[in-house]
Amino acid sequence: MKILLCAATYQEIEPFIKHHTFNFNTDEWIKIDSNEVKILITGVGMVATAYALGVALTKENFDLAINAGVAGSFYKNIKIGQLVEIREDILAELGAEDDEEFISLVEMNLGEVAFFATKNTSITDELRKVTGITVNMVHGNRESIENIQERLNPTVESMEGAAFFYACEEAQVPSIQIRGISNYVEKRNRENWNIPLAVKTLNDWLIANIKKI
Repeated sequence: MKILLCAATYQEIEPFIKHHTFNFNTDEWIKIDSNEVKILITGVGMVATAYALGVALTKENFDLAINAGVAGSFYKNIKIGQLVEIREDILAELGAEDDEEFISLVEMNLGEVAFFATKNTSITDELRKVTGITVNMVHGNRESIENIQERLNPTVESMEGAAFFYACEEAQVPSIQIRGISNYVEKRNRENWNIPLAVKTLNDWLIANIKKI
């Protein structure tokens, strides 16, 4: 199977890369048992992700695309460092303001904002299945957090996930999204974050499971 493994930053999947290769090259295929894996570092955010995937998915054919990274959780019953599989991801800010009301792209009949994982695989059976939102600005204000929870009730947020699902859907490439929880969505407090733990848990899972696909 040919797999595209993409992340916004090199640091998010650095342990996986170093586990499999000494001289990382974005053009090389990494052989893992019966699978071949190509790494794509998209850059942070929806625009960079959509462009990078558009180029990659046009150049080569893949049997599966995996988006791996960290995310913030709106719910504290998900532990810092825990892995989740995002099955639905929503472009939370795509729409218009009508005074204090938000009108989504769907309500204006201008397009879709929710995109979905299109691959089911047993390797994610043990992971909690969640709904994510994709944002340009991560939430760190109590009022805006309450507003987005009331409007969409997301479990987690990232800056790339929905763009990843959209690009894969357009290219008809099966997709899954796995993220490690690095922080809670609350008033910004980096002292409460644990990105190293989220990255370690994520990469331990990738190393153990990609070969099983």
